[in-house]
Amino acid sequence: MKKIELHLHLEGAAPPALIRALAQEKRVDLPPIFDEAGGYAYRGFTDFLRVYEAATSVLTTPRDYARLLEEVLGACAEEGAIYTELFISPDFCGGGDLHAWRDYLGAMEEVAARMRRHGIDSRAILTAVRHFGPDRARRAAICAAETSGGWVTGFGMGGAETEGKARDFAWSFDCAREAGLGLTSHAGEWGGPQSIRDTLALGVTRIGHGIRAIEDPALVRDLAEREITLEICPGSNIALGLCKDWRAHPIARLADAGVRVTVSTDDPPFFGTTLRKEYDRLAEAFGWHDEDFRRMNLWAIDAAFCDTDTKTSLRKEFS
Repeated sequence: MKKIELHLHLEGAAPPALIRALAQEKRVDLPPIFDEAGGYAYRGFTDFLRVYEAATSVLTTPRDYARLLEEVLGACAEEGAIYTELFISPDFCGGGDLHAWRDYLGAMEEVAARMRRHGIDSRAILTAVRHFGPDRARRAAICAAETSGGWVTGFGMGGAETEGKARDFAWSFDCAREAGLGLTSHAGEWGGPQSIRDTLALGVTRIGHGIRAIEDPALVRDLAEREITLEICPGSNIALGLCKDWRAHPIARLADAGVRVTVSTDDPPFFGTTLRKEYDRLAEAFGWHDEDFRRMNLWAIDAAFCDTDTKTSLRKEFS
């Protein structure tokens, strides 16, 4: 089945083998971040962030990011994805400096254009890192606004969801909105339903994760009525202990309540998942068939931060 993915962190999709290779090439001694099998090793969300940032630390040049993007998009295509939106932080691409970011962006745009010709289209959502604070978020928003159009079509926020208040980042989201960028943000993963309500006040049309909305029936109704799309990553939620197993995951209950849900992998090598595995596990847990996934992919196209012509072309793939 062809697939649309809206929630994939570029750095978080870095294969461990690539990170080890870059560290060896640059003669960088990484802290303990791998298990005996060669995968990423961490305990809990706080340690996950530590390992994530340690792995990302070897991605230091535009060439590194071009190499990473080519590997990630190639892996997406192997999983059946035909369109992917990637979260990329300017904080990791030149320290949030606009001039440095342009160099990184140029290198990645070349790869994205080449991969598009090979059947996998993509767009970039520039992200602020919440636990880095509002001032650095402004720098990320300026990078997004100044390079909007073309491959950069969205702005969002990830990181430690429980730090700070959503309203602290209002300037950044206003800046991105004025530049015509689509808006999304992580919420309702570690924070409760109120974190989703607070984030909606930023003017987002999508919520990253959002699974804890299920705890508030009024919020679920509001999400359905407003056609807010949830970028749900079940394998990530289960790996981090937010849900005990696939059948306990609220994605089916949210969909049954009329909420627009989509399926993504978040940081796949960290969680031992792939897009195909996500679909297979959901089919096993809830008895979903092709038509169920087709509906979610069409919701994903509706919510995608791309132009009308691209959406029209993608819809034809599911007709």
